[in-house]
Amino acid sequence: MGRGCLRVLGVALGATLAGGCAAYISPLQPPPYRDQIAASYDATWKALIRALAFDNVPLRVVAKDSGVIASDDIVSPIGVYADCGSRGDSPLEGETLVSFTVFVRPNGSTTDIQINSKMRTFRLAKFGGLKADPNYECVSTTRWEPNLVDAVRRFVKE
Repeated sequence: MGRGCLRVLGVALGATLAGGCAAYISPLQPPPYRDQIAASYDATWKALIRALAFDNVPLRVVAKDSGVIASDDIVSPIGVYADCGSRGDSPLEGETLVSFTVFVRPNGSTTDIQINSKMRTFRLAKFGGLKADPNYECVSTTRWEPNLVDAVRRFVKE
């Protein structure tokens, strides 16, 4: 390889590394949250509806026959339900739009629950407040899902 090629390669590598410091870094998507409730499908369904109402989750779809509940978008600060990655060493700050889809399936004397999440940035912190920004994909912090399942377990016992 000639000197000219090495110089071009070095300049390109240096520009990539220098520009990479402020680049957006996306978080890794965790798998859907899965758990099991030691109760019948009907008892679990009723407890799930109560738990979602208790958390004031706005619902878009409630389909007991197919075992699906989907929430409307919930506005939440970044870091509560959603991890939206970072720009360089600084995590993104602002608000996200978060939605959850809960799948409920009978499994003998127990009931399986799977929770899928969809999250994206809504407004990002900028100088002087929150500003609309391009939608960055976010991932669940996996805090809400186990808390919901714990609430369902409590309501099943009542």
